Amino acid sequence: MIVAPDRRPLTRDFFDRPVLDVAPELLGRTLVRRTPQGPIELRITEVEAYNGSSDPGSHAYRGRTARNASMFGPPGHAYVYFIYGMWFSLNLVCNKEDTASGVLLRAGEVLTGTQQAAERRPKARNARELAKGPARLATALDIDRSLDGTDICSTDPDQPLTVLHGHPAKAAEVLNGPRTGISGEGAVHPWRFWIDGDPTVSPYRAHVPRKRRSRAA
Repeated sequence: MIVAPDRRPLTRDFFDRPVLDVAPELLGRTLVRRTPQGPIELRITEVEAYNGSSDPGSHAYRGRTARNASMFGPPGHAYVYFIYGMWFSLNLVCNKEDTASGVLLRAGEVLTGTQQAAERRPKARNARELAKGPARLATALDIDRSLDGTDICSTDPDQPLTVLHGHPAKAAEVLNGPRTGISGEGAVHPWRFWIDGDPTVSPYRAHVPRKRRSRAA
């Protein structure tokens, strides 16, 4: 018998825990993005955990800034940042206030609102590629800095972002390994989690140092 996904929103208590507990348990949950064009729903299939000021891979490692302030806020809020001057990425804040822990949503399966997501991602060759990677996910769901700090645990039916219970992945389905593109001391942590065999999961890529452009003499 096929059981419908649980439509209850996740509560703040779910996020008010250590990030390494929250991250794998987000797999299989349903992210709802409400837009003026209608809702888009996505099943989360890949995430990465960032463990605050003790984590060299985290934006919070060097302390609070205007850019990362939402990471230091209470759990159950969105942290959205702009990267490489081109893309946005969506994180969900965890643990106690000032802990600055968060889970980066790396990939997912678009369940509803596929046409709307495809219009934002015209280069996607198929539905599996719509949200295959954090920048693609944010683009498909129309995520930008205006959503930074959004309370994803709000009971407001018009809230732009919510996470529902969905169909949590079973422990045996969850794999973990190094985070994508992280260098230095942060590269050793196996804090990327994904659903084994899911076609929407993005490929792992190790950090590759960027070459500096030489200045003309």
